[in-house]
Amino acid sequence: MKVLGYTHAHSLDQFNLQPMELPDPTPSGRDLLVEVKAVGLNPIDYKVRTRRSGSAGQPVILGWDAAGIVRAHGTDATRFKVGDEVFYSGDLKRAGSYATRQLVDERLVALKPNTLSFTEAAALPLTSLTAYEMLFEKMGLTGSDRRTILIIGGAGGVGSQAIQLLKLKTPMTVIATASRPESQQWVKSLGADHVVSHQTFVADIRALGMKFVNFIFSTTHSGEHWSKMADIIAPFGEVGIIDDGDGLDLSVFKSKSVSLHWELMFTKSSFDYRAASQGEILEKVKSLIESGKMRTTANRVLTGLTVENIRAGHTMLEQHTNVGKVVVQL
Repeated sequence: MKVLGYTHAHSLDQFNLQPMELPDPTPSGRDLLVEVKAVGLNPIDYKVRTRRSGSAGQPVILGWDAAGIVRAHGTDATRFKVGDEVFYSGDLKRAGSYATRQLVDERLVALKPNTLSFTEAAALPLTSLTAYEMLFEKMGLTGSDRRTILIIGGAGGVGSQAIQLLKLKTPMTVIATASRPESQQWVKSLGADHVVSHQTFVADIRALGMKFVNFIFSTTHSGEHWSKMADIIAPFGEVGIIDDGDGLDLSVFKSKSVSLHWELMFTKSSFDYRAASQGEILEKVKSLIESGKMRTTANRVLTGLTVENIRAGHTMLEQHTNVGKVVVQL
């Protein structure tokens, strides 16, 4: 199989992914062997690239969003058959999807929405899982909740899915941050009730007549917005973050008795904790897509699994210049 891999952690300036030929992996247990047709790019890709080096002579293969075709399966895998078209976000501890073949635990997988191409489907798994777990498993939002939530980074991959899920599954008022005209239009098209600036969202929200918001879901650069989040969150409110949060002062939320939620969608696969729930969430996303209620967030497609395309995608991710998701079509 063809892969793009590297041996030593490196920065974007030293970009060193290389095309390699490796033997096709053999599925065992619950594994599916998937012929990868499209790969969604995410910030976790470049974060791993800058931190993880290969070991025992094995390259690091990035990529944790994919859509493709099942070509074989292990003896304990019963949910899918050869030829099924699937989508998934894999396991951070295993080889990724910058490859023409990949092994993935069947519990993390769902059938691809039949109304989407492989490219459109590959944009969805990681961001859908992240948003769903934060909103409905961590924050516990329900279909009767009419409170207010602020999405920081509304035009990004996770923010885009969070807006759609909130508007489909709750009657909540959704406020999203977006600063450029194209990103403002994007979040409005996804259903955001109000759009505010990254830099001035406290003043912008109060100009809307709201003193506080009940929930904040920060999908990017939480440290830059930390004090503003502490200002605008309601007493006994809830804050969720997905970025690293190094050096953040949690005490700024103490006076308001705020609850803080971390979300990493790889926790379930890393610790074998309710792993099957991720396949179940993707099945719900599939139904929403096929019913026409939700749309793909693929917004930039690069054709070909090449070093040049992956470098271009990582550049967009690190410079935060893309709206929605970047997808590589194999």
